[in-house]
Amino acid sequence: MASTKLKARQSAYRTEMDEAERASRDEIMALQSKRLAWSLKHAYDNVTHYRRAFDQAGVHPADFKQHSDLARFPFTVKTDLRDNYPFNMFAVDREKLVRVHASSGTTGKPIVVGYTKADIDVWSDVMARSIRAAGGRSGMIIHNAYGYGLFTGGLGVHYGAERLGCTVVPVSGGMTERQVQLINDFRPDIITVTPSYMLAILDEFKRQGLEPRKSSLKFGIFGAEPWTNAMRAEIEQAFDMDATDIYGLSEVIGPGVAQECVESKDGLHVWEDHFYPEVIDPETGRVLPDGEKGELVFTSLTKEAFPIIRYRTRDLTRLLPGTARPGMRRIEKVTGRSDDMIILRGVNVFPTQIEEALLATDWCGGHFIIELTREGRMDEMAILAEARPESWDGSGLSPQAEKVSAFIKNTIGISARVMIVAPDTLERSLGKAKRVYDKRPKG
Repeated sequence: MASTKLKARQSAYRTEMDEAERASRDEIMALQSKRLAWSLKHAYDNVTHYRRAFDQAGVHPADFKQHSDLARFPFTVKTDLRDNYPFNMFAVDREKLVRVHASSGTTGKPIVVGYTKADIDVWSDVMARSIRAAGGRSGMIIHNAYGYGLFTGGLGVHYGAERLGCTVVPVSGGMTERQVQLINDFRPDIITVTPSYMLAILDEFKRQGLEPRKSSLKFGIFGAEPWTNAMRAEIEQAFDMDATDIYGLSEVIGPGVAQECVESKDGLHVWEDHFYPEVIDPETGRVLPDGEKGELVFTSLTKEAFPIIRYRTRDLTRLLPGTARPGMRRIEKVTGRSDDMIILRGVNVFPTQIEEALLATDWCGGHFIIELTREGRMDEMAILAEARPESWDGSGLSPQAEKVSAFIKNTIGISARVMIVAPDTLERSLGKAKRVYDKRPKG
């Protein structure tokens, strides 16, 4: 049961919610049924890939009668999108697109996504809803440090903030010294950025001799990479702000698919009037009941240009009942991915588990990397963790490193060599943090 204080906060925020956020679970499910039927037919009629995939699976959009029927339809995976590069997954003529975005293409051809004017309107709406759920209100200043350009983060936040009525400072990523200057000079209420880069901003505050808790920032919206509640506590304590998680991916629409609500901070409410979530067993593809952990899958309900059917995100989470928005289910904070999971001597490890162990100490500021090597037939893990300036004495802090190594061994079940390095030693990320460097021989 929610506490009296939480109920009071939720009641205050409910006055700001839109109609869909106030809808009952039954009302949301009825809306989903209509929109799922439309989206399946739209994809089948207008995208050759989906027509072939549905036909090969022996299923037709007319076979969809209820939510459980969606499990009969085939999954979409990242290689499907790359194989149809650049525009073959679009369901409208290219001339009807008002914008395209694309992934970086670091692991192959980039994934190209497109939007009609109506899609941009939907995206703006769900991002405005997300910012509002995180504490943002019309008239606030938002410092947007997500990258602009082909990456969906910067422009996704930008349009949503303008739709909400905020004043947007489109800083983008990088130039950390200027980021701090503008935060001090413009006095924004909200910052949107990756959590790992927020730590770099924190470092710059300290370098300049500034007190982060005296900054104007009241709300932080952090996403684009997994992060832990320990890192949330670190950021909230440092800046005296409310930090919430946002979830999205370009293939589904961009940021704004799901958002943690500031009044509860208990997982991310999925905006289920536009995106239908499933959680599956990543090995078998079987749909799991709510509450069981597995791989997150999304089907778009209203997208015109780039409908996505049962897209396997590779993100690991579970579905939970709605709280602050009772009609919309929540996803638990994403703590890892099925495809960036480290398998070390038969043990599954996620970088977020290492992060939690390091942030439980009083000497680590959150910057770390993991190096995987192989000596003979044996895989080895080394963790390079950066010390806080006030904790560094030049010695390497061997006793503290040994304590963390022992903790990882006892809790995760793997042996890892922990090395504590001097402050400002590890390269800073301007976007998604690169945590794992796999130097093991391939093949």
